[in-house]
Amino acid sequence: MSEDQSSQASKRGWLAKLSDAFSAEIRDRDQVLQLLQEAHENELLDNSAYHIMQGAIEVSDQHARDTMIPRSQMVVIEPGDTVTVILDKIVQSSHSRFPVMNEDNTAVVGILLAKDLLGLAREADFDVERMTARIGEVIRPPVFVPESKRLNRLLRDFRETRNHMAIVVDEYGGVAGLVTIEDVLEEIVGDIEDEHDPLEEEDIQELGEGRYRVSALTEVDDFNDYFQTELSDEEFDTIGGYVTHVFGHLPRRGEAVTIANWHFVVHMADDRRIRLLDVSRAGRRESLPELTPHMTSPD
Repeated sequence: MSEDQSSQASKRGWLAKLSDAFSAEIRDRDQVLQLLQEAHENELLDNSAYHIMQGAIEVSDQHARDTMIPRSQMVVIEPGDTVTVILDKIVQSSHSRFPVMNEDNTAVVGILLAKDLLGLAREADFDVERMTARIGEVIRPPVFVPESKRLNRLLRDFRETRNHMAIVVDEYGGVAGLVTIEDVLEEIVGDIEDEHDPLEEEDIQELGEGRYRVSALTEVDDFNDYFQTELSDEEFDTIGGYVTHVFGHLPRRGEAVTIANWHFVVHMADDRRIRLLDVSRAGRRESLPELTPHMTSPD
């Protein structure tokens, strides 16, 4: 048997195993994940298909609290916001849906869609005062979910109700954050970039004079290979996830941290994640603990 024939036979063998696994009653999910990994290693599944299938299986273990945008990072419509202020928030955030807060700014009472505001603008002949007076007409009722809501069930609810945003509440009924259908889908297919996201030609770009600009989505392994570091990839796949963990919070633009003799400065971040990092070699330090950062905040 030739090498090509042997390879084809091997692939047919893995196809049969996958078919058997998915046609029978699945009792051991870890076994299915192992089969997917082996199929990927045998080039039966390409990298994208493998990660999507893996994400679709693993998403049932995740909850709304795991992917939500925290309350402190939500862009909301506050009591007293005029249409001009609301339009500024829409332009600056590039979001399409906004929670509307109550008079005490303690609870969400509705959801404002940017497209609904555009419709109101046309009806009111783009008169700001008239639009402000009628803003309540286009506020939609919010959808609330508990922090413990599983993401696979949340995705099903999003599809059935055609809602794209839910407000996450804690055990006391307080607002913990929000989650969107895009957040859930990204847990399955990976980051979904839109037209407002920066275009990056390379994950690691040399800027000169020992400075580099690094995409936060750069895999830790690739970062280690390029910079000759030994950061662990056991818990985090990307350098952005690793650096965020070291900070202990989602950092803002300009915040800095030193890890393993390299200085990281957040060059770009939004309300969900780091996007770009500026990296340069720090002063030589002996035996610097890998996860003991020196952090600075922007002025």
